[in-house]
Amino acid sequence: MPNKLYLECYSGISGDMTVAALLDLGADQQVLMEGLESLNLPGYQLKIGRVKKNGIDACDFDVILDEPEHHHDHDHEHHHDHDHDHEHHHDHEHEHPHDHEHEHHHHHDHVHRNIGDIFAIIDQSKISDRAKQTAKDIFRIIAAAESKAHGIAEDQVHFHEVGAVDSIVDIVSAAICLDNLDITEAVVSDLYEGCGYVHCQHGLMPVPVPAVVNIAADNALRLRLTQTRGEMITPTGAAIAAYLSKGGKLPESFVIEKIGLGAGKKDFATANILRAFLIRD
Repeated sequence: MPNKLYLECYSGISGDMTVAALLDLGADQQVLMEGLESLNLPGYQLKIGRVKKNGIDACDFDVILDEPEHHHDHDHEHHHDHDHDHEHHHDHEHEHPHDHEHEHHHHHDHVHRNIGDIFAIIDQSKISDRAKQTAKDIFRIIAAAESKAHGIAEDQVHFHEVGAVDSIVDIVSAAICLDNLDITEAVVSDLYEGCGYVHCQHGLMPVPVPAVVNIAADNALRLRLTQTRGEMITPTGAAIAAYLSKGGKLPESFVIEKIGLGAGKKDFATANILRAFLIRD
């Protein structure tokens, strides 16, 4: 029987939130780790554990770059070349009351990559052909959006935009988990977004950031703006939503077969979680 996924993006969506929700939904962690190991991609540590967001227990998927000045969080996505250190902080000190379920270390890599380099990394890995195609399709969505944002050709989109190690890990992890869960159909809710501005290297950038706006426009994603200050949708999250969203609607009634909760790294008035459901009509 086909597996139908529903993503409830009431607190936005990011790559790490998506992977966490899919793991919580039942994606095989060992399959994920073996797939990531086959990328032979240095430069990060991986932690998978549990956190509480507004009292709700959720899975936490955390990619931490070896360089201490770069941190992976709900707004970590470097596709728009942000420097979030002043504004967005790790909250693991108070969110993790117990040891992580898994910790994985890699050596740091200073290489900046374009989309062709990333496709080569994906193609030489040992992940399934379906997961490879999914990962590359998601990267294509981001590259198209970033090329418009920066006014450059897609094959010139590189450095932070598409080449960041954490983004590669997030996207490949999402692809592996979607394949492992055998997701054949997906419905994505409206994507809730905050307001205001975020800092980048060249000054202030409006929320939603340009890459997210381009992805939404190119893929007919439905945005719902809120009064929450800050960025709730990252380019990686938007690209995953665009890949999964085929314009289908949630049935008027459905049965929930499994639930997965993925934690974001921010604290809003409402719980910063992404809920994933396996459903049937």
